[in-house]
Amino acid sequence: MAHTIRDKDKLIARVRRIKGQIEGIERALLAEVPCGEVLRQVASVRGAMNGLTTELVDDHLREHVLGAATDADRQQGSEELMGIIRTYLK
Repeated sequence: MAHTIRDKDKLIARVRRIKGQIEGIERALLAEVPCGEVLRQVASVRGAMNGLTTELVDDHLREHVLGAATDADRQQGSEELMGIIRTYLK
């Protein structure tokens, strides 16, 4: 996956921010923060995860479907992406 290697630092930074947000939710729960605030933090994490997912799906589509070297590679990239989308939408 050349695209994840190429963008590795940017992707790792996003994952670390999400990790920090999740740790913030844990701290809020331990501190018995009001549920409205915790729910806002959860919504923020969900948005961050959706953003990361969108970026990875976009990269996969460009690299393994649109930029595939052969029709067989394109077919494989498409099938892999469809499987991932099915899992994501469950």
